[in-house]
Amino acid sequence: AVGSCRRRRLAPLNEDNGRFLLLAALIAAYLSAGATVFSALESPSEAAAQLRWNRTLHNFSRIFNISLPELRAFLRSYEAAMAAGIRVDALRPRWDFPGAFYFVGTVVSTIGFGMTTPATVAGKVFLIVYGLFGCAGTILFFNLFLERIISLLAFIMKACYERQLRRSGLLPPNFRRGPAVSGVGSLVGWKPSVYHVMLILGIFAITLSCCASAMYTAVEGWNYVDSLYYCFVTFSTIGFGDLVSSQNAAYQHQGLYRFGNFIFILMGVCCIYSLFNVISIVIKQVLNWVLKKFECRCCPKCHKSTTRLSRRNAITPGARLRRHNVAIEADGQYDSDTEGRRLSGEMISMRELTASNKVSLAILQKQLSETANGYPRNVCINTRQNGFSAGVGALAIMNNRLAETSDSR
Repeated sequence: AVGSCRRRRLAPLNEDNGRFLLLAALIAAYLSAGATVFSALESPSEAAAQLRWNRTLHNFSRIFNISLPELRAFLRSYEAAMAAGIRVDALRPRWDFPGAFYFVGTVVSTIGFGMTTPATVAGKVFLIVYGLFGCAGTILFFNLFLERIISLLAFIMKACYERQLRRSGLLPPNFRRGPAVSGVGSLVGWKPSVYHVMLILGIFAITLSCCASAMYTAVEGWNYVDSLYYCFVTFSTIGFGDLVSSQNAAYQHQGLYRFGNFIFILMGVCCIYSLFNVISIVIKQVLNWVLKKFECRCCPKCHKSTTRLSRRNAITPGARLRRHNVAIEADGQYDSDTEGRRLSGEMISMRELTASNKVSLAILQKQLSETANGYPRNVCINTRQNGFSAGVGALAIMNNRLAETSDSR
């Protein structure tokens, strides 16, 4: 047992690498399971459809006295026409301004239906440059939307929490939120629960999808299940392209429908992106819980070392709110904990996060806006950390705003 502990200490596998490898293994297993299920569900239908098509092709060739090679050549030309956007029924022009605007929207949002693609060399080259900056800007927009929707939910949930405390008599009736640190012990360090935020975003996404599906069913003539399927594929930016809205030549109230379609897709993509990021936090909690179960406990010395060097912002399911006394200086500067972060390998300074737990909602929103740049400015100037020490992107936003994402919670 001692030898295994020594090998474990010598192995270059810290918590970050362990979580990454565990997630990679789980994703591989998830992909394999999904491929098995879809193969079992769809393969018989594909084989039956292929058999029916071969029978139809031979019957057509025999009845109309057309050779199979000629018939297949004609069908290849038809497939090429379909790829170019030509259909038997009249469809809307693909490259007029509304059609081109719809196309660039699917490009920068990474939906990529595939029903419209550039056919010229100049168009393909321009798409590479256009998509590079467009996709980057859209991802930034999604992160800023996530930032603000979490701020809005935090404001609403904190108001509900204060109302609950007033009803229970734990909060004075004349208490008002202010820019200073709250002196009421019941509100110190309060943050919204990641599970409550996930529930609210999930309900909003389902409601939005149901409303959009009702519109598509009425206007496009799809059944409701197909409309729900289209909403998920589009809002999640999967974008298969087997169903695409607003492609007929004309609709009743066409301008109103195009506007509604744009709003539903925009709000749906933003909402599902935010929901995916919250779910990723929960998945990270589960991974940390699994890693904790694998933690070496064979000798007290090894366990003590592991406890001392473990990530202080490790996430485990069932974490409870714990109070900490944090001294906040008048100028807003915090001491650097560079050495602790260097040893633990973490990217987010928990000293800064626990300090932010003690300020009011107004200060939290100010720090949240700074998180969009990847770090609090007044902290990184006075530390030896690089620009990524406070975390980057959507996970940094969630870590700074939700309760179960720090070890102090």
